[in-house]
Amino acid sequence: MIVRAQGVSKKFDQHLAVEDLDLEIPHGSCFGLLGPNGAGKTTTLRMIYGATAPTSGCIKVFDIDVAKQPRSVRARLGVTLQHNVMIDVLTPIDNLRVFGRYHLLREPELSKRIDYLVDFLELRSHADMPVINLSGGFQRRLAIAMSLMNDPELLILDEPTTGLDPAVRLALWSKIRDLRTAGTTVLITTHYMDEAQRLCDRVAVMAEGKIIAEGAPSDLIATHLKQEAIEIDCDPSEEKKLLALLPNTARTMRAAGRLVIYVDEATELLSSIDAVSKDDRHSRVIRPTNLEDLFLHLTGTQLEGGA
Repeated sequence: MIVRAQGVSKKFDQHLAVEDLDLEIPHGSCFGLLGPNGAGKTTTLRMIYGATAPTSGCIKVFDIDVAKQPRSVRARLGVTLQHNVMIDVLTPIDNLRVFGRYHLLREPELSKRIDYLVDFLELRSHADMPVINLSGGFQRRLAIAMSLMNDPELLILDEPTTGLDPAVRLALWSKIRDLRTAGTTVLITTHYMDEAQRLCDRVAVMAEGKIIAEGAPSDLIATHLKQEAIEIDCDPSEEKKLLALLPNTARTMRAAGRLVIYVDEATELLSSIDAVSKDDRHSRVIRPTNLEDLFLHLTGTQLEGGA
């Protein structure tokens, strides 16, 4: 295991940010840490890369106790924080050079590494422009490039694509996949459930400082929900009629003003629903159940129905 946390808790004054956390992240995987704001995700990351010491418990990274040998751990990992940390008046190449010096890289290795990362993150067209003049997407690419200067075995990404447009997000997803293919282990936090579902082999869902579910996204969906979802726009009186049609195993949820029904096979049920509700003004959508459904189920919205 690249990361192993056992019985880890973190307390700030009277606030317990993380409680009795057990976590294992295997080598070569992409592991997602999910949860609402205040769930303890960032605190957990900070303890893993040694910026915050746990109040109790033990975290080992590369089989090294982070609390006892933080420098040994940091030398082998890279971190992209939520907010970019770079020198605005310098160019991307100069920022990479400065950061490479922090890792004690020397020429010609330093220049070779910079050239590789500028091309890998597709920064060449803006490599000589001051960072302050770069778009948010290019600044985020640079932030990830900086976290890769030491060729880390573990890359920690704290909400790496927040605020970026879809095209830039897709480009960064591709780079993360390339890193995994090359053997880098990736630990990511994100509020984008589609991002976690596309990138992560396993996810852990946190709430109020605790891990409440962990596993492969598809396995968690199968365990906690059903394979398909029917979204229906309907009023309360019509909803009551529809609920009477559902099998005992179905689950329902109200989300964004719509009724969502989770079942293993949606087509037959939708035919019964259409027989009751023929108002074409109310849209109906059949789709696969996704990680966002699971996230709402586990952390916020109350589900109804059978097991």
